[in-house]
Amino acid sequence: MADRVEALLAVMSLEEKVAQLGSRWLGKDKGATGAAGPEPEESHNVAPMEDEFAAGAALEDASRHGLGHLTRVYGSYPLTVAEGAAELVRQQRIVMGSSRLGIPAIVHEECLTGFTAYGASVYPSATAWGATFDPDLIERMAAAIGRDMAALGVHQGLSPVLDVVRDYRWGRVEEAIGEDPYLVSQVGAAYVRGLQSAGVIATLKHFAGYSAARGARNHGPVPMGRRELLDVILPPFETAIAPVAGGGAGAGSVMNSYSDVDGVPAGADEWLLTDLLRDEWGFTGTVVSDYWSVPFLASMHGIAADNGGAGVRALIAGIDVELPDTIGYGDELVARVRSGEISEDLVDRAARRLLTQKAALGLLDPEWTPEASVTGATDLDLDSPANRTLARELAERSIVLLDPGTALPLANPGTIAVVGPCADDARTFLGCYAFPNHVLPRYPGVDAGIALPSAWEALKVEFNTSEIVYAAGCAVSGDDRSGFAEAVGAAQAADVTVVFVGDLAGLFGKGTSGEGCDAEDLRLPGVQADLVDALLATGKPVVVVVVSGRPYALGDVAGRAAGLVQAFMPGEEGGAAIAGVLSGRVQPSGKLPVQIPRHPGGQPGTYLQPKLGAEHLGPSNLDPTPLYAFGHGRSYTTFAVDELRISADRVPTDAEFTVTVRVTNTGERAGAEVVQLYLADPVAEVTRPVKQLVGFQRVELAPGAAADVVFAVHTDRTAFTGRRMRRIVEPGELRVLVGVSAGDLPCEGSVELTGDLREAGPGRRLVTPVEVRPADS
Repeated sequence: MADRVEALLAVMSLEEKVAQLGSRWLGKDKGATGAAGPEPEESHNVAPMEDEFAAGAALEDASRHGLGHLTRVYGSYPLTVAEGAAELVRQQRIVMGSSRLGIPAIVHEECLTGFTAYGASVYPSATAWGATFDPDLIERMAAAIGRDMAALGVHQGLSPVLDVVRDYRWGRVEEAIGEDPYLVSQVGAAYVRGLQSAGVIATLKHFAGYSAARGARNHGPVPMGRRELLDVILPPFETAIAPVAGGGAGAGSVMNSYSDVDGVPAGADEWLLTDLLRDEWGFTGTVVSDYWSVPFLASMHGIAADNGGAGVRALIAGIDVELPDTIGYGDELVARVRSGEISEDLVDRAARRLLTQKAALGLLDPEWTPEASVTGATDLDLDSPANRTLARELAERSIVLLDPGTALPLANPGTIAVVGPCADDARTFLGCYAFPNHVLPRYPGVDAGIALPSAWEALKVEFNTSEIVYAAGCAVSGDDRSGFAEAVGAAQAADVTVVFVGDLAGLFGKGTSGEGCDAEDLRLPGVQADLVDALLATGKPVVVVVVSGRPYALGDVAGRAAGLVQAFMPGEEGGAAIAGVLSGRVQPSGKLPVQIPRHPGGQPGTYLQPKLGAEHLGPSNLDPTPLYAFGHGRSYTTFAVDELRISADRVPTDAEFTVTVRVTNTGERAGAEVVQLYLADPVAEVTRPVKQLVGFQRVELAPGAAADVVFAVHTDRTAFTGRRMRRIVEPGELRVLVGVSAGDLPCEGSVELTGDLREAGPGRRLVTPVEVRPADS
């Protein structure tokens, strides 16, 4: 393959090589495609500052020397499968027919919560994936997404998001897996393996630091030191890039972050995109720009005078392909190469990577045709029964029972009042990259394209012998309280009230969660908190279900509610999944991938903190203790975790030890518990977190059954970035903590690492293998 690519490069002109580094998004320009479907009725950006960029060239002109990528052929309009496939063939034929060499383009699409296309299944949000603590399930979901995309001629998916949550106010928390780098690493790598098993390239984003913007403002500057970047933000990317044989996923592509870290925008950071990513980690795939992040280097960051200068900075740093349209690359780049401002070797470097990927996809094979690439479109159901079954399973496993209180599970109450703005709007179950929330706001007359039963509808099915009344009470946002009286009246007349509050995802200020929908604080949006207070004031049992993209402060609700449930945007099957948890038909097993704050201010700042950030000590009056800790989640049965066994008291700094505990289902129902292993380093050369997750395992047990969970911990898993900015394993005592959340760790022991301090660089162990054995073995 390498020889083939080199031979092709040798016959390509500069213009043809540069063309491979560009892209075209016809769907951005109204009326530019030949696709059927309605015209948009409303302005609604689906990418940042989309309306600031003028309509691009006709595809024939954009591809006169070739083209690297076609952008979102399916994901821009509400098209049927047949219409989308026909449009893809049309665009590929133009690309192939407009240039001398006739090289097809890579087709990329969004796919975070499913293929972002009309009529495609919408799975739970990425935060919900984290709540399952079940990488195998996420791998199955991603494989299903990949199969649907591959059947329609799509080559690359712009997922997963591997940003580690650092501030809950950030709008894109719903797109992130959680606040712990190891959880994000394992779940994210599973997604990559699943998607790529179907032949679709996974794209890791946003590389790197995006989630830690000052004030949680989207695209904002990131005031982060190199150590935090290396120890918290980067491990998920490193794991997803590592070979599958080493516990990684072999991801094929990386997308840069919009933000600057300590003044250096990621899209122009040669250390990040080349020195670290390629030279140290050995990444061989492509780096693609986030949409318009190349021209943003000039217009937003001010590190280039114009788009052409921005293109030079990006190419030098290591961005291979500019998305979604060619602005900084293209003719501007050709001119600057010819003037000697930038070496043609850098163009060759990027083109070689892109052409290697095209060769691996079969796009350079003479027999490849656009028509053959979409033969799977015949009779393809993008929301098949199998997809919906998988969506239901994931939704059920993701729901977190924060507190069963006195009411859960509901025992066939005579009358149920269903209240709240999320009760009868199933869009609240969907993330901002789900097609109904992402694109369809442009087309208010078009239906969702998939069945979306609301919570109210699902409860009527689940509790078919109960009388169920509904009152919205208020909207998700806004200050209208005119519906409070009806809601309170319904609660007073009912045996139990279930109130659904939370978010409606949108984009750039048109939602309460999602890209560009950042929050000032962690109070429930609008007047929803006041509605909950009014219902609790009735004195009748009130179960609170939070359906949200981020964790909201629930300190005023906990202890007053008759039950408390958290659902992180559970997808198209969310209604039935929540109803099943409320009735007890579904045994809840979800765990919090982010903490639930007690107060709506800036506390807490995620659990991964040193002592002065995690504990309520004398220097500050602010208590960072969360209401519900990372990893928390209750069940309708009970579990005991005990009998801690550590294989050795003293271990060399280059060896391995095992940590074993017994988990027992002490209740009367079958259930699943997630056993969690944390380590603490009480004395180190730099401050360390008071505890950090290094392993976890979901264990299903029948009533009375027990199992031993064995963690194999290599000392590489204790490594951190020391004072000389090298990753080290340091001798000394480690505390070993095992339990069921960061706040519930009944098993505690210690192990001493002996010998010399050593560096743990590339190739170190990134995964903690876990084995589950019968308790009597």
